[in-house]
Amino acid sequence: MNYNKKHFLDLKSLSASDIHYLLNSAQKMKYVLENSKGYVAPHLKGKTVATLFHEESSRSRLSYELAAQNLSAKVIHITTAREFNQKVSLKEVGTYVDKMGADFIVVRHPISGGPHHLAKYVKASVINAGDGLNENPSEALVDLLTILEQKNSFTGLKVAIIGDIMYNRVAKSSIWALIKLGAKVSIAGPSTLIPRDIEKTGATIHHSATEAIIDADVVLCLKVQEDRRGVALIPSLNEYKKLYKINNTRLSYAKKDVIVMHPGPINRGIEISSSIIDREGSVLDKQQGSGIAVRMALFHLHCRSGGGSLHV
Repeated sequence: MNYNKKHFLDLKSLSASDIHYLLNSAQKMKYVLENSKGYVAPHLKGKTVATLFHEESSRSRLSYELAAQNLSAKVIHITTAREFNQKVSLKEVGTYVDKMGADFIVVRHPISGGPHHLAKYVKASVINAGDGLNENPSEALVDLLTILEQKNSFTGLKVAIIGDIMYNRVAKSSIWALIKLGAKVSIAGPSTLIPRDIEKTGATIHHSATEAIIDADVVLCLKVQEDRRGVALIPSLNEYKKLYKINNTRLSYAKKDVIVMHPGPINRGIEISSSIIDREGSVLDKQQGSGIAVRMALFHLHCRSGGGSLHV
């Protein structure tokens, strides 16, 4: 297969083969990272990566920046909140950065479809780092890579996704991808935090967390999005914990080899009990370790298929 996309905007529009190719490339990058300490690959030598984050996220931005540096790229970070507060459009900021010679523009923007819009006007490759209430496709790839490493395949897996799906971009990307890859997705959460049309993806909605978790191979817990109004749509955090927190009792209904995941950062004791977070064999730390490898794969593949080529 030949992956030849210029931009990386979502998982909804990608095929199962595309997603498998991205994950296989990320596995190779992860092997290099783990076995060649200090090695800097030349794949992006002479290229420039600009991170354009309207919504600040130190963890995500650092992951992209380290990935670019590991591939020999130059990195510039632009905090855009001030520009947008002054009514400067994403198109204006993005095209300015493009004209300055950026080969990649990594965008996090509060409006759904923002990166898709920018991609129409720039020569650089646009990487979506989260757009509004739409998707966060690279972070979902991190979760998918963890599942693949632990379960070896997606076919026939039951994945239970619990919590605030309305305001969680990673969950939406994961749902699209998991169903394309052959997994069964069950979701549960407060009714006010379940998108109306989510069943169109092929996911099954359950009325209780326990019901969704029965016979699950993977349980993906979601953060209660305090900064995206999620908390305002539930009666109280205490009620949320009572109904949706993943604890040992609820987890006993899943398969014995179930893995528990969370895209982070975790609200300890709200979404997951501490005993599960700290237990031996937890994959929660492994998820974070895959982030740089996934972004390295994205840069490498999109550079190979045209990223920044018009600036050379």
